[in-house]
Amino acid sequence: MPEEIMLTVNGQIVRMPPGATVAAAIATASAYCRSSVNGEPRTVLCGMGVCFECRTEIDGRPHQRSCQIVCSPGMKVNTQHL
Repeated sequence: MPEEIMLTVNGQIVRMPPGATVAAAIATASAYCRSSVNGEPRTVLCGMGVCFECRTEIDGRPHQRSCQIVCSPGMKVNTQHL
């Protein structure tokens, strides 16, 4: 098992420990998950996949709940700004 996983968040390389969620990687990159329809920054609220506030684009797939997905090597995360 690798000691750390490298992925990108909005083009920024982020190193995370194995088992870390994409939501943690987004926070590590000092980014928000998405913007509300009013342009307000949104990020993780419940951390268990119920609230959908942490939705983001992962490997080209939109509206993924980042708090429920574990980081994998080479993953590309783009936060969604509506």
